[in-house]
Amino acid sequence: MRVLGIDPGTIKTGWGVVDCQGSRLSRVGSGTIKAGRGCLAERLGVIYAEIRRILEEYQPGEVSLESAFVARNVQSALRLGEARGVVIAAAAASGLYPHEYTPATVKKAVAGYGRADKAQMQSAVVRLFVMEEVPAEDEADGLAVAVCHCFRRGFDDKVARSLASDPVRRLPRRPKVQSR
Repeated sequence: MRVLGIDPGTIKTGWGVVDCQGSRLSRVGSGTIKAGRGCLAERLGVIYAEIRRILEEYQPGEVSLESAFVARNVQSALRLGEARGVVIAAAAASGLYPHEYTPATVKKAVAGYGRADKAQMQSAVVRLFVMEEVPAEDEADGLAVAVCHCFRRGFDDKVARSLASDPVRRLPRRPKVQSR
């Protein structure tokens, strides 16, 4: 399974493409979309076009992104929501519908601690992919979102196989209660 992970932002959007086969992960590509600080409409257009280009180039089967969180101020939250909307629209235009994970879930899955800071996330990503260079913060976050989805998908698949193959593990039906 190939996953595109995205850490949306209106100035910088981090992304990472990861191949997952069982518990094996391999980094296929990653980077940062630098939209700059100009006109918001132009920045959102840059993000949309780049996400579409990445989707076309890497052909992921699934997309995951960080969900919105409480920002420092209302203006930041609105801008983040606009960037997320553009990413979701670009994925949907390619027939993919993103899976969303909270920042704490991503940090817990990748660094083992839900309140890991940027440096800890970068370090965890370097270890996971045996990278020689430390990726930029946003790039590391994009890779981390993809890894989080790989781990979650792998877990969900194991549970589904286990339940399907062993009828004893299926939850029993509740008996009907007869009323008088």
